[in-house]
Amino acid sequence: MDSKLIFKVKHVADRNIEKYKARFMAKGFSQVEGIEYEETFALIARYYSIRSILALVVHLGWKIH
Repeated sequence: MDSKLIFKVKHVADRNIEKYKARFMAKGFSQVEGIEYEETFALIARYYSIRSILALVVHLGWKIH
């Protein structure tokens, strides 16, 4: 599935730049029927999930790359 980066500039009320934002988006309209419909894509990972995976890595002696 194709993807793209979307960039945006956020302004405050007096038109000064507040911050720059970027998002990684999957192009869902390019899915192929019967192949990619069962897959799930998460834009962000929860902190709890990352901690759990790192705990498993340490406990089982796996390597992270």
